[in-house]
Amino acid sequence: MAQIQVILLERVENLGQMGDVVKVKQGYARNFLLPQRKALRATKDNVSYFESRRAQLEADNLQRKSEAEAVSGKMDKARIIVVRQAGESGQLYGSVSARDIADGLTASGYTVEKRQVVIDRPIKMIGIHTVRVILHPEVSVGVLVNVGQSEEEAKLQAERFDRGESPVVLKTEAEAAEAAQAAAAAVFDAPAEETPAKAEAAPEAPAEEGKKAKKEKKAK
Repeated sequence: MAQIQVILLERVENLGQMGDVVKVKQGYARNFLLPQRKALRATKDNVSYFESRRAQLEADNLQRKSEAEAVSGKMDKARIIVVRQAGESGQLYGSVSARDIADGLTASGYTVEKRQVVIDRPIKMIGIHTVRVILHPEVSVGVLVNVGQSEEEAKLQAERFDRGESPVVLKTEAEAAEAAQAAAAAVFDAPAEETPAKAEAAPEAPAEEGKKAKKEKKAK
C-alpha cells in the first residue's frame, strides 16, 4: 500500500515524537492521524507552519500533559463493574467493548471517550481485567474492569482480588453451592411424593370390612 510522509503534532505510540517526520500508510493517515489532528501532511508549507508554531505547540502539550497527570493520580486503579451473562466455564456470551468501559468510567465521574480506552486482549471471561486509558499521548493509566454475572458476584470477586486470590474461582464456588442446595432440596421434597400413593390405598378398607361381616353372618 502506498505511503505518505506526515509531520507529527504530538507523540504517537509506536510511531514517533512531536515534530518527527515519518512515513505511514495512506489509510492510517487519512482515517486516524489527520482527522484526529495528530499529524499534518509533510508538505513544505506544513513543515514551515509547524516550525513557526513549535514553541507554542510544545507549551500547550506540556499543559495538557500536566492536567492528564493530575487526573491519572485520581483514576489510577479505578474500578468499574460490567454485568454480563456467561457459560459454566466463565466464557462470556459476547465481549466487553471499549464503549462499555468508557461508559462505566463516565458514570463514575471521569470524562473518558471510547477512543481513549485500549483493550490489549479481548475481554471474554468473567473476572477482573486491567485495561489502559490514554489520558494524553505521554500519560496512560490502568483501570480495573470487574466482569461478573451480577453485581453481587462482582463484589465477591473484588473481595477475593483484594486478598490476592483468583476472582474467577468464585464462579465455581457459586455453582457448587447452588448444586448442593438443589440436591438438598430434592432429598427433602422426595417423601412428599409418596403421600398420594398411600391415599389411593385407603378406599380398599371397606371391602375388607365387607368380607369380615359375611364370615360373621355364616358363623351365626
